[in-house]
Amino acid sequence: MERKIGKVIGINGPVVRANNMTGFGMREMVIVGKNKLIGEIIALEGDNAIIQIYEETEGTQVGEDVEGTGNQLSVKLGPGIISNMFDGIERPLIAINKAYGEYIPTGIGLMSIDVTKLWDVKIIVKVGDVLKAGDIYATVDETKAFTHKIMVPPNLSGKVVSTKPSGKYNIEEEVVVIEKDGVKTGLKLYQEWPVRVKRPTISRKPISIPLSTGQRIIDTLFPIAKGGTAAIPGGFGTGKTVLQHQFAKWCDADIIIYIGCGERGNEMVDVLDEFPKLVDPRTGNPLMERTALIANISNMPVAAREASIYTGITLAEYYKDMGYHVAVMADSTSRWAEALREISGRLEDMPAEEGYPAYLSSRLAEFYERAGYFVNLNGTEGSITVVGAVSPSGGDLSEPVTQNTKRYVTTFLNLDKNLAYERHFPAVNWNLSYSGYVSALKDWYEKNISKEFLNLRTKMFNLLAEENKLMEIVKLVGDDVLSDTQKLILKTSRIIKVAFLQQNSFDETDSSVPLEKQYRMLKIIVDTFYEAASKALKKGAPMSSVEKSEIFEDLFKMKYNIPNNDFSRFDSLEEEITTYYNELCEKYND
Repeated sequence: MERKIGKVIGINGPVVRANNMTGFGMREMVIVGKNKLIGEIIALEGDNAIIQIYEETEGTQVGEDVEGTGNQLSVKLGPGIISNMFDGIERPLIAINKAYGEYIPTGIGLMSIDVTKLWDVKIIVKVGDVLKAGDIYATVDETKAFTHKIMVPPNLSGKVVSTKPSGKYNIEEEVVVIEKDGVKTGLKLYQEWPVRVKRPTISRKPISIPLSTGQRIIDTLFPIAKGGTAAIPGGFGTGKTVLQHQFAKWCDADIIIYIGCGERGNEMVDVLDEFPKLVDPRTGNPLMERTALIANISNMPVAAREASIYTGITLAEYYKDMGYHVAVMADSTSRWAEALREISGRLEDMPAEEGYPAYLSSRLAEFYERAGYFVNLNGTEGSITVVGAVSPSGGDLSEPVTQNTKRYVTTFLNLDKNLAYERHFPAVNWNLSYSGYVSALKDWYEKNISKEFLNLRTKMFNLLAEENKLMEIVKLVGDDVLSDTQKLILKTSRIIKVAFLQQNSFDETDSSVPLEKQYRMLKIIVDTFYEAASKALKKGAPMSSVEKSEIFEDLFKMKYNIPNNDFSRFDSLEEEITTYYNELCEKYND
């Protein structure tokens, strides 16, 4: 049946209604009006359809045509994504800026990665090889830090009947031809994939490896696993974006996908300016050589904001299929949820709590459930770790987006405005945050760090919990009523908070700390110092002697004074503390 051309019958912001839509499909991408606007069918009823438009609809008129494409909203996956910056539907912002100026004009079509650029391609298969879905048939050194592996699309397989020699090609070149059941198919350097459809894998593996971030309060207290999920809720000014920047720069993922979803323009400008200048600590090359940015700022079309996180997670799945570990930073899912709410309101859906649509929870689940540690179609292993910032209005964590997000993430990093006002960063509240990955990572910690690591972590939590109770007494009647043992708990907790939990992102040594150093710092504080000082108090030593200023000063400064690649200073510091308190015990034991 020949497809008809639909007609616009109503326009309400980014929502367009059309009739004569028989033959069109649900989620099909369409071209609307004389301005050739990109849209997606989100509802079909009889001969009518509702379309959400990813561009401004100003100037579109009733009666204009709606043309189908036969495809869902898809992205091109191939060389040219890494080091690039895209809008919410994968249109390249740098190329658009060069061609059209500072603002994205309507009707430019679905531009994507550069189809004219020549890449140095290495063909790694030969005639006669049998390829299945996911197999790698070529590689491209896209940057100095990243090798792009060109894979057979998930829906294809066959025997190689011809190849081109290794050389320079653009992504439209058919470099390999495969044949199956007498049908020949040319394989290019890219594939297309619908953003709302999860890419297939062989299996999902149990989570067992931590994602190292270099942030002590994360790696030690509230770890995130490779293939895991985390949420960072917090009010304005609590440091959500800065903490995600730290994740992006220092985490041990191979690829970073940063999604600026509905962020303020000045914040995204900071990201776009800062990221190209950052040096990757792993390679010494620019961090952008393993990073892709998706920027959808708050004044861009609201429907494109809704699509942006699906675009980002699809890019992540593509790189995961190559066998890489990918970290996705979504900042922020609250503004993505606000886009859902606005579109839902224009569709006249029945609102749920605080006006959000009833399907808010299921959409959040769809997003976070695309994270995981997988065995890919080609037999490699890869992971997608999702870290989503949440921006609750007025810092109210009881609002729907935060509460529904908590249902689907395993690490919850509650940012506290009081800590932020005290200039304690990262402002993660250790009393309200949690991680469900500790037991899953236990074997890894015992094998790679120390069997006593989790016990030290428990001791630290116990000290902080006890300090929290004692501070209630201090606030009421002062600290004069406390015993010396209780005063030592307060002193030790302050050392933990200032010397361990507080971290300086502007200091070269303290900005990112390896897990082994975190363990040594923790051991010095809660095991060596606290245990030795407690023993001295029990022997009758006065508090004035126990709180020796030189030792306290060394503990506060060790995060700056002890380098990240040489831990020998810990041994001398441990010996200094042990010797002093042993002498104190002997003195008062007599």
